[in-house]
Amino acid sequence: MNKQDMQRLIRKAEQLCEQRGARLTPARREVFEILAKQEGAIGAYDLLDKLKTAVPNAKPPTIYRALDFLQEHGFVHKITSSNSYVLCSHFDHQHPVQMLICEECGAVQEIQSDGVYEALRKQAESQGFIVASQTIEAHGSCKACQAAIG
Repeated sequence: MNKQDMQRLIRKAEQLCEQRGARLTPARREVFEILAKQEGAIGAYDLLDKLKTAVPNAKPPTIYRALDFLQEHGFVHKITSSNSYVLCSHFDHQHPVQMLICEECGAVQEIQSDGVYEALRKQAESQGFIVASQTIEAHGSCKACQAAIG
């Protein structure tokens, strides 16, 4: 992501925070920027190591508070299977999440599959269950890795 795109993304996040009465503190902003620069998902302690270049006294609670805030506001998604985080590709609205995770290179792609959430919600309701949130993780090989393998 180039610097201009990064600044546009940060301004968008700041505007959303302002509309919601929330604050994108310097530490939260820095974590957001680190995630925006990532190719794939990154774990909290790797994020902490990167954060320490900008905030030398950052500790684990710093990163976890920032991640909690960013998750709460829909800016990042947690990849449960790897206990890692990835920036949301369209954080301006809440949505069900489906992630394609490459087992070879670690790339993560967020997709929106029409009907997946609706089918899940209907089946859950038929069992008397109300879905509060939904994240589906699909593991496999991305196109680039498939081409490299042969």
